[in-house]
Amino acid sequence: MRKKEFEPDVIADAAMRVFWQRGYAATSIQDLVEGTGLSRSSLYGTFENKQGLYQQALRSYQAVTTANVQLLSGPGPAKELVRQLLLRIVEDELGDPQRRGCLVANATLELAGHDEAVAELVAHNFQRLQKALETLIQRGQQSGEIAAGKNPRALARFFVSTVQGLRVLSKGSPAKLRRQCLLDVIDVALDTL
Repeated sequence: MRKKEFEPDVIADAAMRVFWQRGYAATSIQDLVEGTGLSRSSLYGTFENKQGLYQQALRSYQAVTTANVQLLSGPGPAKELVRQLLLRIVEDELGDPQRRGCLVANATLELAGHDEAVAELVAHNFQRLQKALETLIQRGQQSGEIAAGKNPRALARFFVSTVQGLRVLSKGSPAKLRRQCLLDVIDVALDTL
């Protein structure tokens, strides 16, 4: 048997960019061939099918979101770190001329409702962020910055929802109103802490 002359992780990363730009349904196998530089037979031989490659692309996307999770475990006041996270999301959205949004949010809207494997990958990504937020909120409660009576898990879920809502709202807002619209959401969200 001939040894593979490519790294599957590198190919999954290239496919991630194609899916992120086009979406799952609009991405053809030919788009993936062109985007990865592999032949159809190599793609099928390594990932079985388009769905298998998409799932691997979602796993690769976790590296993109790791910086957001790490931000939340950094030094500083809890409210300020949450604010920095939300502002980072806004800048990501406003700085992307292709308006790709978040691959996980896109997968949620496009496939998670009827594809259990995608739903599990999406849930895992959301849970990573939720756990980081919950830990940060608990830290803020211990320091007295956040009221102890507030449920840290519920707040963390709310902020995961806020992050994803910012991503979706950014794609659907008129360009001239987009920044202010997103900043308004941040202001209201931070008032919950």
